Amino acid sequence: MAQPAAIQPSIFTYKDYLSWPENERWELIDGVPWNMSPAPGTTHQRMVRELAVALHAALAGSPCELFLAPFDVRLPDADHAADHVEDEDIFTVVQPDLAIICDTKKIDSKGCLGPPDVVIEVLSPSTAYRDETDKLRLYEAQGVKEYWLVNPDGGYIMVYRLNGKEYGKPEYLQKNDTLISQAINGITLDLAPLFACIQL
Repeated sequence: MAQPAAIQPSIFTYKDYLSWPENERWELIDGVPWNMSPAPGTTHQRMVRELAVALHAALAGSPCELFLAPFDVRLPDADHAADHVEDEDIFTVVQPDLAIICDTKKIDSKGCLGPPDVVIEVLSPSTAYRDETDKLRLYEAQGVKEYWLVNPDGGYIMVYRLNGKEYGKPEYLQKNDTLISQAINGITLDLAPLFACIQL
């Protein structure tokens, strides 16, 4: 059984990933495994909860669906048609904190195959660098329309929006601002209540 614990200079696939222990959380980016342990802290989880409640309400009546981690988002290379790709041909699988998917054909029994419309990552000390670098480039290349980076300790959200094939300069929103999604109609979030709820 292929196990990430003894990482060699080899490349892993989603097929390998499926054979790893279910009680461990991993992501693959370009075939390189990333351990998702330890579990996120309390502030992180409070923010994910508040965002999920607010977004679920905002999406009422919408064809778009909200998913929370752990939820596998498989991102095939451009060389493979998303609807015909095999597990051994997928080298990237991530578990965003929250993902909004409007194309129901991308959702299957394993999770999501192809890029979500919106990906939201709540920053933790152990994952912030990867969220701000590797995942930023990954989501841009995959065509994720909006990528939100939420900093609960810093009291701000940075929203990257796809402009053609690249993300433009991020919108910087502080905890008293209002976030209006340009990717999905109907998502308008007052940030003050979200940030107030995590400071219990």
